[in-house]
Amino acid sequence: MKKERLVTREHIVKDLKKLGVTKGMTVIVHSSLKSIGRVIGGPVSVILALEEAVGTSGNIVMPTQTEHLCDPAEYGSGYTDEELELIRENMPTFHPDLTPTSFMGFIPETFRKQDGVYRSPHPHTSFAAWGEDAAGITQEHGLDFSMNEHSPLGKIYELGGYILLLGAPTNSNTSLHLAEYRQNNAFVKEKIWDVKIKKGMKEVWTTYRDINNESDDFDRLFEDFYSETGAVKEGLVGEARTYFIPMRQMVDYAIGWMDKNRN
Repeated sequence: MKKERLVTREHIVKDLKKLGVTKGMTVIVHSSLKSIGRVIGGPVSVILALEEAVGTSGNIVMPTQTEHLCDPAEYGSGYTDEELELIRENMPTFHPDLTPTSFMGFIPETFRKQDGVYRSPHPHTSFAAWGEDAAGITQEHGLDFSMNEHSPLGKIYELGGYILLLGAPTNSNTSLHLAEYRQNNAFVKEKIWDVKIKKGMKEVWTTYRDINNESDDFDRLFEDFYSETGAVKEGLVGEARTYFIPMRQMVDYAIGWMDKNRN
């Protein structure tokens, strides 16, 4: 078997620059540490490389979502009614500085803990950000319609940000959810989510409204955008197949694509 080369922070910075990442950019990152290869320093080196590439005048943003704080019955848990009630009663509320991510990977889970990183307050769909505009990107994140134009995604869009799929699958592109709120057809129906929040001195269950976001066709959308626009830059970062995409162009394209392809 061929032995993988060792990947350093310097290698990653060089590869990012080759893709087009430059100082002052705002970049939302989806990542797979395993795909990058044998990184000396693991997720810490990847994070420091990303931050070096955009500099202190830029911003790095990562989804830090917390699916495990949803109502335990949401995904067909198999618990008894008694167990469901026990879980609901004892489930903690969201703590931006403490609550771990759900299924996000080693890189965002490490990133959210870094000094100087801000995390938005949404209990299910938070984002973490580092850089010049990090506080502004994350400080307001309302409960209802949590990935719309008023969310961190909308703020990245307004900043002219970029999407970096760093070894991550193309259907993991969170930015495409922003397009779902802007499409004209009725494919996505409204959904009511249960959530536990702190109200005064008490922790209580309440609800919020959202659309029923869907990502099953994001890979098809990516393929069409890739072939039709020529806007996707592709290369290796370490050993990871990586895509670098202008967010505004892709979201705008996705609105028309969804109107055409979702029934």
